[in-house]
Amino acid sequence: MSAARGFGRFCYEFVVGDDWTVALLVVAGIGLTAVLAHHGVAAWWCMPLVVTASLALSLVRATRRP
Repeated sequence: MSAARGFGRFCYEFVVGDDWTVALLVVAGIGLTAVLAHHGVAAWWCMPLVVTASLALSLVRATRRP
């Protein structure tokens, strides 16, 4: 396995881990924060809101009974 491929697998496991939806929501939150900041909005509140919501979603999904 090449070093680049190994590094890519490490990055994927580190960022995505067990729940790809949390990683996707955090990336979307970063994008939303950037768009809001670009348009002159004080967007400091966006990432804490997105991270809290993604954590709550992850906990609900993990504790749901089959």
